[in-house]
Order: sequence, then C-alpha cells, then structure tokens
Amino acid sequence: MRHDVFIAGFGGQGVLLAGNILGQAAIIEGKNVSFFPSYGVEKRGGAAMCTVVIADDEVGSPVIGSPSVAVILNQASFDKFFAKVRTGGLCIVNGSLVDVFAGLRSDITVVTIPMNDIAVELGDPRMVNMVALGAYAARTGAVSLQSLEDALKETLPERNHRFIPANVKAIAAGAGFGG
Repeated sequence: MRHDVFIAGFGGQGVLLAGNILGQAAIIEGKNVSFFPSYGVEKRGGAAMCTVVIADDEVGSPVIGSPSVAVILNQASFDKFFAKVRTGGLCIVNGSLVDVFAGLRSDITVVTIPMNDIAVELGDPRMVNMVALGAYAARTGAVSLQSLEDALKETLPERNHRFIPANVKAIAAGAGFGG
C-alpha cells in the first residue's frame, strides 16, 4: 500500500497543518510517512504546499513529481499543479475558489467540493483544510476519520483543543462530499 498526495493553496488556508495532521494520522495507524512542507516567505497569502507519502513499507523520498492525488485549495495552485496529477489519479478541488473547467482532463477523476462554503456554514472559514482532509480520507481510504480525529489531539497545541469538536465536524462534512 502506498498513498501520495500533494496539498496546495495559499498561506492561511492551513495547508501545512493539514499535511501534518494527515501524517500523524498515518503514524497512529502504524504506517510509514514522509511529510515535506514548502511555503513562500509571505506570512499570509503566499504559496503553501506539502507532500505526504503514506506507505506500509519504507518511504524513499518525500518528493513527488506526479502525485496520484492532489488537493487543490485555490486557483493559483490549480493553474500551477493540476497538470502534474498522474494519469488515473484524483484531484480534489475547492470549488468555492477554483474554476475547474479551465483545465479539465479526462484522464483523471476530479472531485469538486465547495470547501469554503462548507466551512462558513459550519461557522469558521478557517476550517477549509479540515473539510479537504475529510474528503481526501473518505475518497482514498489512506487513513480513517477516527485517526484524523486522534491526530488533531496530538498535533494541535493544548490551548487549541477546544476547537477539536468543530474540526471533527468539518472533517465529517468533507468526508460526506468525498466518499
């Protein structure tokens, strides 16, 4: 078993936190993980991306040239990375911010989810990353929703644990769209 995912958006969308939580969820399940974050120098609004590789055996490199799955949270990331998704792969797109028809491909599966709209309906627009995680987990089976919830407890600082129930709801909402 091997899952690789490329998550991309802009700073402030929680891209790196999503990758970190995904990696921690895989560790909880006893899998091998590689997490490789990358971001611009801007504090908010610059490019943010990460790759996560989850495998039963050893992970050789965190670098993914053509990911089997991409989670794209904004238009600039879509324009830059959509073409890199491997043939037969999956692209989960934030339909609230991305016009997917600009580069639609017939050789991959594209799942468009109104992530920002869902996060706002749940009461916090910052939960876009949790909606995306839920959709990814439900669609790929890379990790369980329970492991994502457990990873929140291990990854978030104690002072933010009060937000865990809301994040779990966002993960479940994303899973409802991704499955």
